[in-house]
Amino acid sequence: MPEAEVPKSVVPRQVPHHVAIIMDGNGRWAAARGLPRAEGHRRGVEALRRTIRAAGEIGIGIITIFSFSAENWSRPAAEVGELMGLLRRFIRNDLAELHQSNVRVRIIGERTALDPDIGRLLVEAEDLTRANTGLTLVVAFNYGARQEIARAVQRIAEQIESGVLKPADVNSETVGKFLDAPDLPDPDLVIRTSGEQRLSNFLLWQSAYSELVFVPNYWPDFDRAALDAAIREYQQRERRFGGLVAKTGS
Repeated sequence: MPEAEVPKSVVPRQVPHHVAIIMDGNGRWAAARGLPRAEGHRRGVEALRRTIRAAGEIGIGIITIFSFSAENWSRPAAEVGELMGLLRRFIRNDLAELHQSNVRVRIIGERTALDPDIGRLLVEAEDLTRANTGLTLVVAFNYGARQEIARAVQRIAEQIESGVLKPADVNSETVGKFLDAPDLPDPDLVIRTSGEQRLSNFLLWQSAYSELVFVPNYWPDFDRAALDAAIREYQQRERRFGGLVAKTGS
């Protein structure tokens, strides 16, 4: 977008290209208000809509959201059912608007053993928006970083067994090529809401040199101002990547 349209609080040339978000705190947001956890998840979807719009306006190229982790299946069945219902409604209700806004949807995570209708919705979202050239929305669904790395290692082992690769060929670049979305750049910035300060099995490989910003807001309260604040903090960082200083956004 033209620099004149970018909020004055954000320096255009230093906007992170890829922002990943751990959307945490829905249940605590609801508990603090005496509401059921399901209401917290519903308000979380509203926060996601706000964030997608804001990301496009600011000029972020890719936003990856941790929507449902591989460990979330251990939650009470009723809560899992509510989360699956929210996913269904989000895709059915929001996909057309995302497509109209030129947003491309990508899905990472394990898809085997999902309910067939969920699997079809994920494929539909990717297929419909595949040619879009605006913001890329990466949805980490049934996702765990350790599981992703294990899948990559398994595929590499299969390549070695079949003679396509040799053990000596395997390095960090090789592993990266077998991850769920090898064509996407690593996140410049990882944001986690709710005040917790950990990655929780999210993009462990890709976040090796990401800047981490932890914000106190519960996810349902996350808005444009919170996103701007996280980006301003990112802009103050010096990114070294193990070497000399590199300015953020450079």
